[in-house]
Amino acid sequence: MKRILVAEDDADIRDTLKDLLAGEGYDVETASDGSAAIAAWKGAATPFDLVVLDVMMPGKSGYDVCREIRAAGSRVAVLMLSAKSEEIDKVVGLELGADDYVTKPFGVRELLARVSAALRRAERSAAPSEALSGDFEFCGATASVRHYRLEKGGMSVPLTEIEMKIASLFAAHPGEVLARDRMLNEVWGVSYLGTTRTLDQHVANLRRKVGEVGGDAASVRTVHGIGYSYA
Repeated sequence: MKRILVAEDDADIRDTLKDLLAGEGYDVETASDGSAAIAAWKGAATPFDLVVLDVMMPGKSGYDVCREIRAAGSRVAVLMLSAKSEEIDKVVGLELGADDYVTKPFGVRELLARVSAALRRAERSAAPSEALSGDFEFCGATASVRHYRLEKGGMSVPLTEIEMKIASLFAAHPGEVLARDRMLNEVWGVSYLGTTRTLDQHVANLRRKVGEVGGDAASVRTVHGIGYSYA
């Protein structure tokens, strides 16, 4: 049984999410604010498979919780919930290492699909993977799978789990046009129902990091109306 931690300060939404996820067979624990979420995550006898975080919580925000989880080296799947729809708010969450971002209000079907996709991605990440079995060249730099970093000439930047998977997907298909839907399904999970903007923001973050180490960010080319290609 997959374990999910839901951190949401609105009691009605928190209870609704717990009932909804428990009804799907998940073992659900809840927290009413960010500090309680950190305490539950650290004190869990059995690790959580997914952490669902409301962005705007009293005390520690969802951003703060996500930052602390990633700083501890955990790659547990993180799904952020927020009434904020501005692109910059989503970018902040993804930059901190969140895997996905769902804007309120959301449909039950969409939320369950994203939860399922996040859990499938986490399972694939935990299992041995030929595509991610060793370091590989990406945009003139080296993607270090062991350390989740992009390195070149003594410079280094961290990569999130999603960024590493996107880089690996590009590297495995040089010169091929990859449709956004295909990339979403391969990185997040089959039949992913999330917005393509989530993918676009991750790709933009990845390009920026390539530039930070002196790599060739132009190697990742946008194919308008379709997706991306890597040369």
